[in-house]
Amino acid sequence: MNIKSTLALFASILLLAGCGKSDNSAASAPAAAVAPTAPTILTVEITANDSMKFNLNRIEAKAGQEIKIILTNIGTMPKAAMGHNLVVLQKGTDQKAFSDAAVAAVATDYIPASMSDKILAHTKLLGAKQSDEITFKLPAEAGEYPFLCSFPAHYLVGMKGVIVAQ
Repeated sequence: MNIKSTLALFASILLLAGCGKSDNSAASAPAAAVAPTAPTILTVEITANDSMKFNLNRIEAKAGQEIKIILTNIGTMPKAAMGHNLVVLQKGTDQKAFSDAAVAAVATDYIPASMSDKILAHTKLLGAKQSDEITFKLPAEAGEYPFLCSFPAHYLVGMKGVIVAQ
């Protein structure tokens, strides 16, 4: 064996011996605290059109989750003839009764004050090419939370949907 081979073998032995060494100083150090993560906000974009339809009629979320809904009226008709909003109602609300009450609420853009306790959140009434957004927290109770457009007759022709909270 020459001197280079001997030195290489000796260096390899030292390296291998060092790899097995245990360092207990890391084991005795306190664990790092983990910061809680912020809950995720569910963001949903919904469009409304001159055919009195939302582009979607079902949203799935977690009970108690925060939701941001962005409503855009992609229609071209004037607000007085084809305004749209999105009203999220409490679970179990009679949607037809809400829609009927909304017809008379012209002064408040078809949001009936008499049924304000049934509303979780609502956008403003939008004209053509306008957008609005709402952010709200779903109740902690699982179930179905309906949403609808309260402009006269829009609910009746199918401008409605549901948020399913699990």
